[in-house]
Amino acid sequence: MSQHAADATPDFVGDHDIDATTLDIIENTLSNTRHEMDRVLETTAISPVIREQSDQFPLIADPQGRMVMGQFGSAIDTIIENAPFGWDELNEGDVIATNDPYMCAGAVSHTPDMLLLRPIFYEGDLVGFGSQWGNLMDVGGKTPGSMPVQAATIFEEGMRLPPVKLYKGGEFDSELLETFAHNTRLPEHAEADIKALAAGTAVAESRVQELCERFGKETYLEGCDAILDRTRDGMIDLIREFVPEGERYTFEDYVDDDGMGNGPIKLHLEIYREGDTVYLDWEGTDDQVPGTVNFLLNEKMFKMFTGVFLIMAFDPLLTFNDGYYDLFEVNLPEGTVVQPEFPAALGNRLPLMARQFDVLQATFSKLIDDFSVAGSYGTSPNLVYAGTDSEGNDFQMLEILYGGIPARPGGDGLDGHSWWPLFRTVPAEYQEAYYPLTIDEYSTRTDTGGAGRYRGGHGITKVYTFEEDGAITFQDDRAHTYPWGVDGGKHAQTSEKKLVRTDGTEEELPSKVENVAVSTGDKLVFRTAGGGGLGDPLERDPELVAEEVRQGLVSPGDAREEYGVVLQDGTVDEAATDEAREDRRETRGEPAEFDYGPLPDDEDLADRIADERREFEDRHD
Repeated sequence: MSQHAADATPDFVGDHDIDATTLDIIENTLSNTRHEMDRVLETTAISPVIREQSDQFPLIADPQGRMVMGQFGSAIDTIIENAPFGWDELNEGDVIATNDPYMCAGAVSHTPDMLLLRPIFYEGDLVGFGSQWGNLMDVGGKTPGSMPVQAATIFEEGMRLPPVKLYKGGEFDSELLETFAHNTRLPEHAEADIKALAAGTAVAESRVQELCERFGKETYLEGCDAILDRTRDGMIDLIREFVPEGERYTFEDYVDDDGMGNGPIKLHLEIYREGDTVYLDWEGTDDQVPGTVNFLLNEKMFKMFTGVFLIMAFDPLLTFNDGYYDLFEVNLPEGTVVQPEFPAALGNRLPLMARQFDVLQATFSKLIDDFSVAGSYGTSPNLVYAGTDSEGNDFQMLEILYGGIPARPGGDGLDGHSWWPLFRTVPAEYQEAYYPLTIDEYSTRTDTGGAGRYRGGHGITKVYTFEEDGAITFQDDRAHTYPWGVDGGKHAQTSEKKLVRTDGTEEELPSKVENVAVSTGDKLVFRTAGGGGLGDPLERDPELVAEEVRQGLVSPGDAREEYGVVLQDGTVDEAATDEAREDRRETRGEPAEFDYGPLPDDEDLADRIADERREFEDRHD
């Protein structure tokens, strides 16, 4: 914990005319409000991706549009700049809606993400904003779910709504919403979920107004400033303590491909510090690609991600918000996959989004002593199954799947977990009740997490039997590139997809496919990648390895080969284990800092990716 968090709280906070108790009440109320906004949305929306999986993000900002409490960083200034009205035309009861990534600088990063923004007034004065966005089930476009693989521009990815007022002075524009919903495959879902998002922002309005009523408007606004400044002061402490000055550190990793035969796709990050400012430079990252994996990385969002890494690693009591953004300078070269130019397609940006986490934490692993994090399953896989059933009813399922979280200092990675801490899995019972399919298996993939003193998280296997003819579209990654191990830890295993037809024939599928026809009785076997290991596997507690063998997480073969643990009747043979470990130490040499797995060179990998896509398209032409 940093010195900042350990210091006793003074009667008054810094240069602010607010006492510590009042500030804590305001900060904790806003924190609770953030979770209340989520709860209202989840109990009001009808789409499983929001209602069951919690794919939504709340935000509470001050009158300048700076995020005081939230998760994803603020782009309120960009939204207002691109709206047909200005700051002085915001009124009580207004609610702004947009799902256009290019009109909010990537604060929402693909068209299914709908953002609603409510200005909050008290006694006629603007005192802040409440924002909520969530992943809609469908916004039109060329494929169900609006996340096509084979799209060259964002125009193929569905209806785009520029920043417009869905509510004007409290009056709901039903025609606007009806027009938008009419252009989706699931209009009832779109209408219900957008109204639920508006309800979430209303929670922020009510709670902020209550704080103004309780403490006075001036005290509330002073509290917002103090929360931002307190976070900034804490971040300065973290930077000075943990980020060394004077050297430059770089790291590279690759997304497999864009789903159209182009890849691998390089991300390159350099980090260095001058004074209290940390510089993060993406120069050297590959140019934008023809497919849909381009990621319009919002600068403020990336600053938030960077700060969250330091906060969660070293001072988790610190609130993350816009307060520290001036301490980070970011270079996002235009025309690259992290800053594509309009109208580049963005629908499957998740491999780039997740991989920038990997690259960020790997670069920090180089510059922060004794703090390393391995590589992850590298995306947020999604599956869409859609069609018309035998009774003539349309159906469309959208699901987000998970994989192995990397090992981190002091602990194993999580098995089958989302990158986003609050996301959940859709219950199999829900899917089977509402969609024509059966979930035959949902299990942890044995031996897929990288071996290490701290083991990487395992990927998952999910097996679907389709009960109606239809088509599937999905995106995943890490089919060709391995989640790396670090500081002697081993790489994790890659992802796999297989379609098993009713006649017994099997087809290995690429990690990204669009509108593949499936028939009643066909099965999809969806296997996600694991997370890399951390530290020498020969230093892992043998009893823990034995317990994981009993649980089916590690095979007896991997226990012996990777960890040097010899088991007899399920228990550790201590003498044989000591001997096996000593033999491995002598024969293997010094463990590598990073274990990237058995990767070919870039040119051979590019040929493999292109050949895989050609062969797949030939089979499905």
